Amino acid sequence: MLHEDLALMLEQHRTIGAESSRVEVKSGVGKAVLETLSAFSNHSGGTLIFGVSETDGFTVLPDFDPKAARDSLTTFCERLTPPVRPDISIVPFESAHVLVAEVPEMVPEDKPCYVTERGLYKGSYTRTGDSERRLTPYEVDRIVENQGQPSWDREPVAEASVEDLDETTLTHYAERQRAAREKTFADGLPTALRRLQVLRNDAPTLGALLTMGDFPQQFFPRLVVNFALYPGTSKGDVTEGFRLLDSARITGPIPEMVEQGVRLVEKNMRTAGLIEGVYRKDVPDYPPVALREALVNALMHRDYSPTALGTPVQIDMFVDRLQISNPGGLFGGVTPENLGQPGVTTSRNQLLSTLLEDLRFSGGGTVAENRGTGIAVMRSATADALMPPPEFTNTSTHFTVTFHKRKVAAEETHETAYDQVSRLLREKASWSTTELLEATGLSRTAVQKSLNKLIKEGAAEVTEPLRSPRQRYRRTK
Repeated sequence: MLHEDLALMLEQHRTIGAESSRVEVKSGVGKAVLETLSAFSNHSGGTLIFGVSETDGFTVLPDFDPKAARDSLTTFCERLTPPVRPDISIVPFESAHVLVAEVPEMVPEDKPCYVTERGLYKGSYTRTGDSERRLTPYEVDRIVENQGQPSWDREPVAEASVEDLDETTLTHYAERQRAAREKTFADGLPTALRRLQVLRNDAPTLGALLTMGDFPQQFFPRLVVNFALYPGTSKGDVTEGFRLLDSARITGPIPEMVEQGVRLVEKNMRTAGLIEGVYRKDVPDYPPVALREALVNALMHRDYSPTALGTPVQIDMFVDRLQISNPGGLFGGVTPENLGQPGVTTSRNQLLSTLLEDLRFSGGGTVAENRGTGIAVMRSATADALMPPPEFTNTSTHFTVTFHKRKVAAEETHETAYDQVSRLLREKASWSTTELLEATGLSRTAVQKSLNKLIKEGAAEVTEPLRSPRQRYRRTK
């Protein structure tokens, strides 16, 4: 490491008064360095600086012996599996010498790096903030699983039978497969379904049940999509007295959950009017095609290991953004840096991905293309809608896509739920709640809140006594 780089690092730490996620400062080399070496190797790499006292304001220790420290550090590096190979250098600094070790992140196939004497599950660490944290057994399992090909989607669901698959969906799937590969069906339909991994041991596989099942949640109640509409910019707003504006538990096979999820978001988002010349172009807060791709990816690439079967996919809608999160981080050689690049594609759930490629939405179109184009579609759709590109956050336990709302420009107008309801009341003598729901596409909560506000302002009134099933609303002025 260069003297200038070291000076900049220590100056930043002296200014902040604390370490960072990528830099650890120690007065000497002790056993605690084992955890730091493991954490840096499993996270994103980092720099260890020895011979500096954090408690004394990151001052250099004049009596520090860098050569002895280097020998000790080299010994400690051998006490990890795989052994750590940092770039070690002794750097003259402020009338003394410090020892600097730059620890690279290990390649996925070598992770997790763990303290040998403590074992895989008790000796694997990661970096959180400026400290080390032991990886949970779930995190360790996912890292190890990343070195091979998971097969959870090919496991038979013993409690289920072929009768638990939707007959129409299964028939259409079999017809398409027969047309594409007639030899597969030479020995009859049951044999063909086993060859196609729809059945295994005469029971539906997990992949088949999730894509073609009548009601997969009969066997896996938490393999759902949870939707929540928040009143502010964080989940904490709910705990501070505000209620969720809308929420839903979306069930069914994957194609149905995707369609329902997109409809829920569309119902709760606004449409902007973008003026282009003399024409007005309606642009939604979030492009449906991008939402569909993100939700398909979340359900197709999520973790289906036994320990994750209780964790749903989550859609969280805030006033400024929408997030879709699934259990299980990126798989294989895919990283946040190369995500969506040509030729960079892999699948955690190969059978599930194949089945979704051959299934269609109720309105037409295949559920998944499986051409590695999903990320590109999201980026293109958000660009066309004048939105920021989607943001991707990856950890060993979760993957999240964040769509940020478009900044409202001077030539752009947003029509809120209140505005829509108010406008419609001016266009017709009276409206029922059901009619307003159909006309606006808003949630019942949003429509009712808008009506209540208009009534409170004296701008609207009811036409029937309260709680009347024939209740309608009309403008007063």
